[in-house]
Amino acid sequence: MLNEDKPADDYSAVLQRLRKIYHSSIKPLEQSYKYNELRQHEITDGEITSKPMVLFLGPWSVGKSTMINYLLGLEDTRYQLYTGAEPTTSEFTVLMHGPKLKTIEGIVMAADSTRSFSPLEKFGQNFLEKLIGIEVPHKLLERVTFVDTPGIIENRKQQERGYPFNDVCQWFIDRADLIFVVFDPTKLDVGLELETLFRQLKGRESQIRIILNKADNLATQMLMRVYGALFWSLAPLINVTEPPRVYVSSFWPQDYKPDTHRELFLKEEISLLEDLNQVIENRLENKIAFIRQHAIRVRIHALLVDRYLQTYKDKMTFFSDGELVFKDIVEDPDKFYIFKTILAKTNVSKFDLPNREAYKDFFGINPISSFKLLSQQCSYMGGCFLEKIERAITHELPALLGSLGLGKNPGALNCDKTGCGETPKNRYKKH
Repeated sequence: MLNEDKPADDYSAVLQRLRKIYHSSIKPLEQSYKYNELRQHEITDGEITSKPMVLFLGPWSVGKSTMINYLLGLEDTRYQLYTGAEPTTSEFTVLMHGPKLKTIEGIVMAADSTRSFSPLEKFGQNFLEKLIGIEVPHKLLERVTFVDTPGIIENRKQQERGYPFNDVCQWFIDRADLIFVVFDPTKLDVGLELETLFRQLKGRESQIRIILNKADNLATQMLMRVYGALFWSLAPLINVTEPPRVYVSSFWPQDYKPDTHRELFLKEEISLLEDLNQVIENRLENKIAFIRQHAIRVRIHALLVDRYLQTYKDKMTFFSDGELVFKDIVEDPDKFYIFKTILAKTNVSKFDLPNREAYKDFFGINPISSFKLLSQQCSYMGGCFLEKIERAITHELPALLGSLGLGKNPGALNCDKTGCGETPKNRYKKH
């Protein structure tokens, strides 16, 4: 199903509509209240129209690059990702679709505004030298983009990499539709850098899939012990009531080793591919939901800045020192009921409110006098910024999402479609 010989779905009309809603209803408020300086997340046209992104994370030499080679059939080609028992991947490698095999330097990718990677320029030239793109004429890449990452090495500090590794990982995590965290039986321990990575994954649990790779190296009893040890190591890091989905198999083109659970591993592999296919099928729904979530955060930020500004104006008198008055407000916003007022007077969930500490840094860079009240952000022809973003959140984006379901049958994936009973040609070519 992932490699069917059919043209990619034409959703250009929906994407154009989504881009228009973003530019007309969300971006004006976002720019007016400098939301990008709070969250460091600027949405570009390339990101709106980009394909779903699948991110591969995990310790070094657990089979991330080998897995991508296997999924794309890059083994024994000059563009296969380099693999080995030692730490081999030192770059962030983006695999995209192209008419022919071609390598693109990170500096070129960041300079191309039509791609979704131009914001990566903010991480510096040292990082761009560690970013590489590979275009491959593969059917799967017409529908999805793969990102391979450097393996996590617990005894290496960020400074030794020459760029902010965790910040770059966060950038890709924020934009990934599916995140594969790969382990193998020999690397189950969780150190400081892996623990930091899982903290960055907080809130993205629905996108996380855990992979226990190289499972055919173990006998049944040992596999059960390793599986339990993996859950024991990860339990303190994933604070959700429902355990994450774990795939147990060996993702490479070689045949499974004798006397191992061939049927189990094959079913696990097919389940993972179905999971990947589901993300591709739902790519537009995910994109619209992502823009709506972004709009909600922008609206909350604007309401908070407006509340800070209104409180500042109320407390100012003719003899007041403006700097001291606002410093008092920023240092203790609860004293002035900043956040409680937002919860009481607007339909904002307390779980969506940003960290209070973040606004100390935000207003340290942006003086309160540089903002206008929301009531002043209106014009006769353009309307009010707040009304436009609320209309987008409550009506326009849900209506666009609802229009995708017309005539669409997601249907359960079953063996009639996936061919569960068929043996993959590249796995059992010896038989």
